[in-house]
Amino acid sequence: MKNFSIKEFKPTILFLVKFIGIYVVANLLYGWYVTAYTPRPDPATQVVSQHTASTLQLFGWPAITHDDPRKPTTQIVCEGKSVLAIFEGCNGINIMIIFLAFLFAFGPVNRTLLWFAPVGLLILHAMNLARIVLLFWVSLYLPKFMYFTHKYFFTAILYVVVFVLWVWWVRKFSKIRPSGTP
Repeated sequence: MKNFSIKEFKPTILFLVKFIGIYVVANLLYGWYVTAYTPRPDPATQVVSQHTASTLQLFGWPAITHDDPRKPTTQIVCEGKSVLAIFEGCNGINIMIIFLAFLFAFGPVNRTLLWFAPVGLLILHAMNLARIVLLFWVSLYLPKFMYFTHKYFFTAILYVVVFVLWVWWVRKFSKIRPSGTP
């Protein structure tokens, strides 16, 4: 039986400490940012809502946005009917924080990371827009599936995309390779 040595786990422990530290600090800053705009929606949520409405317009839906003056939400309105309410949790910032926390905790900041991070953020933004557009459709045509698709299905898809981006980073671009990886 092999003797336990903390040294062999040091890289993993260091990664976890950095990841959790970055995640906690970024979420505290994000929470402060969001509450600074309460009771109105924050600018990031407004931008994501506007991008969603613009995407819907590309597909022929006469969608517009309307900020709720009493709640931190932006409504996606179509033909005079509020179809979706976009909250700060829908803007994709939290999943982007998780993605970036992994990248910055995993290895040193270098030129490759400085282009990979924005590309990953754009991919996550596009996937989040697709998620909200599909939720718009679900809300209109399959409202009884709205809770499941919003809470579980599309959330799982976003996390799978984050995982794929992480694997892509580790296998193709990171200078640090897990043992046994070519």
